[in-house]
Amino acid sequence: MKQPGQIALTPFPFTDLSASKLRPVLLLRLASSRRDDWLVCMISTRLQQAEADLDEVITRDDPDYHRSGLKAPSVLRLSRLAVLDGSILVGAIGALPNERLKELRRRLADWILEG
Repeated sequence: MKQPGQIALTPFPFTDLSASKLRPVLLLRLASSRRDDWLVCMISTRLQQAEADLDEVITRDDPDYHRSGLKAPSVLRLSRLAVLDGSILVGAIGALPNERLKELRRRLADWILEG
């Protein structure tokens, strides 16, 4: 069963929609009460691409790193969002604790409100 905070694999679209790449995503929240659509953010190992004050890096030193199921230090790219049908989420590899998920959502909301 899918739930917010899970990390799943899915084909994630490039911003120009020219293709997609299988990658991990963080399920931020269910996007529709009528459909199995999820607001997700992309996860990448390219730490240098992190947007300051928005994206978040997770490393092996973080207490929740091993629960995440990630294989390498990664950046949770809140700057790369998508709404995806739950049927294309290949499978959960891990999860983040509710406290971290709430902080990420708050950071995203603050960023939207500042714009």
